[in-house]
Amino acid sequence: MHDIALEGCRATPLAGYLKALGVLRLLAEQKDSSIRGYWQNDAFVLRTALERKDIEDFFLHDYAPTPVMAPWNGGSGFYQKDNKAALTAIRNSSDSRLCLYRECLEIAEDALQGMNRSASPKGEAKAALLMDIRARMPDAVLPWFDAAVSLTSGTAQYPPLLGTGGNDGRLDFTNNFMQRLLDVLGLGPKSSGSNPRSWLATALYAVPAPGLVKSAIGQFSPGQVGGPNATTGLEADSLINPWDFVLMIEGALTFAAAVVRRHANDPAGVLSYPFTVRAVGAGSGAVGQGDEANARGDLWMPLWSGPATYAEVRTLMAEGRVVLGRKPARDALDFVRAVHRLGSYRGIHGFQRFGLLMRSGKAYLAIPLKRIQVREQPKARWLDELDKHGWLDRFRHFARGDRAANRFHVLRKRLEDALFDLSGREPRREEAQALMILLGQIQAALAQSEKAREVVPPVPRLSERWVTAADDGTPAFRIAKALAGIGGVGDEPLPLRVQLFPVRRRYNRWMTADAGERIRFYTGRRGRLPDVLIHFLERRLLCVQALNLPEKPLKSPAGVTPDDLVAFLRDDAMDARIQNLVAGLCICNIPEDHDKSVGDGTLPAAFALLKLALIPDGILRSLGLLGEQDHVPVPGGMVAQLAVGNRGNRAVQMAWRRLHASGLTPVFSRRDLPDPAGIDPRRAAAALLIPLRFGAVGRLARQVLEPGEMKADVA
Repeated sequence: MHDIALEGCRATPLAGYLKALGVLRLLAEQKDSSIRGYWQNDAFVLRTALERKDIEDFFLHDYAPTPVMAPWNGGSGFYQKDNKAALTAIRNSSDSRLCLYRECLEIAEDALQGMNRSASPKGEAKAALLMDIRARMPDAVLPWFDAAVSLTSGTAQYPPLLGTGGNDGRLDFTNNFMQRLLDVLGLGPKSSGSNPRSWLATALYAVPAPGLVKSAIGQFSPGQVGGPNATTGLEADSLINPWDFVLMIEGALTFAAAVVRRHANDPAGVLSYPFTVRAVGAGSGAVGQGDEANARGDLWMPLWSGPATYAEVRTLMAEGRVVLGRKPARDALDFVRAVHRLGSYRGIHGFQRFGLLMRSGKAYLAIPLKRIQVREQPKARWLDELDKHGWLDRFRHFARGDRAANRFHVLRKRLEDALFDLSGREPRREEAQALMILLGQIQAALAQSEKAREVVPPVPRLSERWVTAADDGTPAFRIAKALAGIGGVGDEPLPLRVQLFPVRRRYNRWMTADAGERIRFYTGRRGRLPDVLIHFLERRLLCVQALNLPEKPLKSPAGVTPDDLVAFLRDDAMDARIQNLVAGLCICNIPEDHDKSVGDGTLPAAFALLKLALIPDGILRSLGLLGEQDHVPVPGGMVAQLAVGNRGNRAVQMAWRRLHASGLTPVFSRRDLPDPAGIDPRRAAAALLIPLRFGAVGRLARQVLEPGEMKADVA
């Protein structure tokens, strides 16, 4: 057995990929049924008992072409204004290799008898002709028909790979195929540059080419289409190797469409094209939002490293319908996510993505996009959490529609790019953070749009692993995480997200007038971070009475260190980052801190008194500072004094009195209270909302309370 590398048949451009399949198919069906093929170093490799000379001699002397024709199209050679030279030459030839071709051309002529040949048929007449031709043709021709046209319920649909039934605009692939066939079989007009053997060596092994033929290659090889700026002059002709075109079309037959049933309860089935989905402008800078509407689709060509027979490859293509969960992959984002779920599916190690995009006027080109590597073991499906209740599909559908404001188009594109890039792998911390921030921005945009809320639910609740993946251990992240984790008390949930977004407390649904809430939590407050946090704190403290809560709803499973709060009090350097992170983290379930360290920092004494006065009672009891029946009420007016910017110590006095009245004895006398000078009162008020770690509260108590207040085991 020999392994013969076909350096002329590479995974890109699309013409090279299709050539590889064409060579494998023709040799398997007409020369060596045991031949196998696989991809190695981007080139196609044949494993066969044949020598290189045997392969070349087969194509030059024994190859019997597939009867490729499209009598339903104008330009195909069957109508009055068409170029009929190649079709006529084949019909009049006596070459035995073209026997089946001649037979099928006669069948097509019979089907067209009595029709007006001034133009190709349209509408119902075309559909009727297609059905008639398919019924008449021998089985050997049906793979071509099914690759070019799919008939379902009496209507015709066209797989994107072969344009619109075998043509692309004015370029008819079938007529061009017949012309190039005459060139390679030596049956066409001879010219000084005609050299079928040299052309074949170039097509198979990429040896230097002799003179090429001036002809169109269509969408399959963008680098050969010619046109402006295609050469050193102003414009270049489209020059091709005739064997390239012939083998490419022969390979396209591998991608016959099929009507398939996705599930047992789907009796009608759906039309499915192998590894073909709707194009989206994600995952490649070559595809913009403007390309999506006009694109014919995305082709995902499988690459496999294990030698496979043509029958195995054909089976792969016939089953090449990728499913994402319970639904078929409908677009490129679905496809890339589904691919990474499969692992090494049928030995596939990667996919080459092509976008059938409108370029060069209204012509289409198969643009090579991203190469996707498939891992042996699929990674954790952490992105699947966005599929809960169909959220991702519903958001993308809405954001693509005419009703959506432009900001939703931008957010959708950013989200699709991020998901495309992260599919199948674990994110780096900065990537997880960026995605979480983006989801927070999407949630905020949805919250501000009544139209959006009618059709798109809130972003699903995301698991703790999102937080773990994004946690970079910085003070800003710890502060944002602690804030996002703030909840309610007992049976009264009061997550911070209900203040950030108009969502219900108990369910992940948008707030409505009939939700039956006793208090309005969401007010749409926006602005600088301190202003927002003060507003949230004041409303949470109002809830203590309004909801008859047994204690302050300020507890979080995550907390910060004294050093973190000191940095927050000092300046606003972290504010923008905290604000962005909080919105995304509020969508997630916040895990309990595994890191219990509190650092070496100490809070300013004045702020320490203020903070201790708002620590939830349950924490104080755990520290042994309060008895089971004891309670530290909210100090009336304390937060308000800070919020209005009062730089005196009135707020500190209120905190001291409240602690003292609750049985907690500060180390400071009433006449010798610490001076809050140097602390911005509004930043101090905002910082009162930020939860401390349990150990930091203990240090805080030791700092401002008389010794002996705490239990020995926590002191």
